[in-house]
Amino acid sequence: MPIHALQTTLVPIAPAAIDPPRRPRPISAALVQLGFPSPAEDFADDALDLNELLIRNEPATFFYRAAGWSMLQAGICDGDILAVDRSVHPIDGDLVLAVWDGNAPACKILRVRGDHLELHSANPEQAPILLAPDSDVEVFAVVAVVRQVKRDRGARVRPR
Repeated sequence: MPIHALQTTLVPIAPAAIDPPRRPRPISAALVQLGFPSPAEDFADDALDLNELLIRNEPATFFYRAAGWSMLQAGICDGDILAVDRSVHPIDGDLVLAVWDGNAPACKILRVRGDHLELHSANPEQAPILLAPDSDVEVFAVVAVVRQVKRDRGARVRPR
């Protein structure tokens, strides 16, 4: 199988809006149990604005849609939306959006080695991409992953 078929590529959606309207939504103080359910308290503790949660630097934040499954073991699924903050300096081990030598943007795990960069998938069967020191590469930090719940047959959950 060609290496490009195993990559998670990214499709630009849009930049983050500058000064978007704030839309705080209630957030419960009760934690949601992921194992056996327990009785939960039925009250809201605070308000949550997804813009404030996902966007740290509005002018530098862009959204991309993931396409592919090579990052599944890192928790990124086909169709997820990635928030990329171009003002964050990525470091070794960060989840990044990378563009190199004319390739389409790809979501990878950055590994900084002595004289070169490596881009790793979260798929152990896929070899890392080794970038020579003279490669034309741009690397931006992925700061958030947004996922919609999918129901049977791939339909997304929508309000009535």
